[in-house]
Amino acid sequence: MIQCQQIRKSYGNLEVLKGIDLNVKAGEVVSIVGASGAGKTTLLQILGTLDKPSSGDVLVDGVNLNHLSGKELSKFRNTKIGFVFQFHQLLPEFTALENAMLPALIYGKSKAEAEKSAKELLSFLSLDDRLEHKPSELSGGEKQRVAVARALINKPSVVFADEPSGNLDSHSQEELQKLFFDLRNEFNQTFVIVTHDYHLAGMCDRMIEIKDGLIHNS
Repeated sequence: MIQCQQIRKSYGNLEVLKGIDLNVKAGEVVSIVGASGAGKTTLLQILGTLDKPSSGDVLVDGVNLNHLSGKELSKFRNTKIGFVFQFHQLLPEFTALENAMLPALIYGKSKAEAEKSAKELLSFLSLDDRLEHKPSELSGGEKQRVAVARALINKPSVVFADEPSGNLDSHSQEELQKLFFDLRNEFNQTFVIVTHDYHLAGMCDRMIEIKDGLIHNS
């Protein structure tokens, strides 16, 4: 599903990634851990097409991202990749249902089709009674589940999560951890999770540690 070949990333004279080789299989739930500044979020952003490597190749679902134009990359991101962030990134003026629908509308689906898909996902995530609530009316765990629905609505091949449990209480963290595995079993998606939470990381199929811009173990 994901192949990285000698990924390097520098910002000026600072080399953050120093030659990353990584393979992630389809349907795998993989965690990436490491100290702050080790390069794990930079790697996640490159894998998720939010940033480009200084050198090296990234292949997602058989497609070399270096070969895509800006327009092709945007389309690929919208259809093949889902994102879940620590602070949800929900639009405050929109309801839970509207937030979950957005990627489908951007993709070009009709409002009726997008709404149907969003309601099905939000129901699966036990949010049937929160569809018309705005983010300010939702708990932290509920906001994160809306963000998960938004990430999944276009049925992406892979979901990238950046510190998804970092802003949640312990009960919500446990619910989110279980949810990722339920989703993998239900939809066979691939998950790559950057986290400081070693409990969550240890539950994954594989834990990858980045140290000083290199994979220390995998």
